[in-house]
Amino acid sequence: MIQLRGMTAEEFDEYLSHAIPTYAEEHVRSGRWTKEESLEKSRQEYAELLPDGKSTEGNYLYTVTADEPVGMIWLNQKQNGDGFIFDIYIWEQHQGKGYGKRAMQLIEETGRELGMEKIGLHVFGHNKTARALYEKLGYETMNVIMSKNIKG
Repeated sequence: MIQLRGMTAEEFDEYLSHAIPTYAEEHVRSGRWTKEESLEKSRQEYAELLPDGKSTEGNYLYTVTADEPVGMIWLNQKQNGDGFIFDIYIWEQHQGKGYGKRAMQLIEETGRELGMEKIGLHVFGHNKTARALYEKLGYETMNVIMSKNIKG
């Protein structure tokens, strides 16, 4: 059975050690940041979003479990009461088993319990697997930013 449980301090530290460089790489891949600046910018964003770590008010960081930890999901409750999924990640060795889909369904239940009427998320355009999952779960594209590299 797949469940969500609050992250431990150790799991949170492990999450950050993975998430910060991964987020930096995603921004480089998307063309938003240079490789040289990416790690520092990623650290800054996480520090701003989670100034009190996993105890930052309005943020709910969960470990996704299925007999053992298989991933994580982070839900934020915005000031207007809506939710925003800042991150979801199923560890590579556990991907393709339906854990991401179930984690999304569970976080939606959590959001309803918290009084949320809407949950949003961001996905990088190159992440076709995640985009397909979100669309299958009923998430709709709200805007699209496109670019083309025209340098030589």
